Amino acid sequence: MEPVPHTSSRQPAGRLRISEIFLSVQGESTTVGWPTVFVRLTGCPLRCHYCDTEYAFRGGTVMPCEDILDKVADYGVRHVTVTGGEPLAQSACLPLLERLCDAGYRVSLETSGALDIGGVDPRVMKVMDLKTPGSGEVERNRYDNLDHLGIHDQVKFVICDREDYLWARRTLDEYGIAGRCEVLFSPAFGELDAAQLAGWILDDRLPVRFQLQLHKVLWGDEPGR
Repeated sequence: MEPVPHTSSRQPAGRLRISEIFLSVQGESTTVGWPTVFVRLTGCPLRCHYCDTEYAFRGGTVMPCEDILDKVADYGVRHVTVTGGEPLAQSACLPLLERLCDAGYRVSLETSGALDIGGVDPRVMKVMDLKTPGSGEVERNRYDNLDHLGIHDQVKFVICDREDYLWARRTLDEYGIAGRCEVLFSPAFGELDAAQLAGWILDDRLPVRFQLQLHKVLWGDEPGR
């Protein structure tokens, strides 16, 4: 998919607190399988019970944007994902995304959906969660974020159980999400049998993409993979 034309807002690059920068195979979204550089920002205002990156809640190293760009370039791949934690909790995330796009990368942002995504560069593919009741953070969803999504973006539901699935199905209908962007349904790792979720999707003929976390299939919970 070709990038969306964009005029630079010339935001100052700033400095960000980084938990890790690493190369892996993209495990989720429509770019699954591509060699991808992950830039994991430190900090998150949410505490989803199934979170697998609690180590990114605190600590990290403060880095100028230029150093981040240099580190990304060292890996020599086209795809870059900015993730967390919750990357948008750091205001300098927005100019970082812009700089990565300006450098010619295919950039995606993984965000919880709890913070405003309106300022994200339109060239960025947004992969936004809607938190289910089973996450423990359903009240943090910002449904007005849906208005900022386009056909190259995605909404992700992490499904913990049958109740989560029914909630997600109702939410799809209530907000017409499948007509806005692609929808991803993923079983919470270690909590819901993947075949069970796939069966529910097929039974209901839902217009969603079933996905597994490929990186966990390959490497389990190993950090930085």
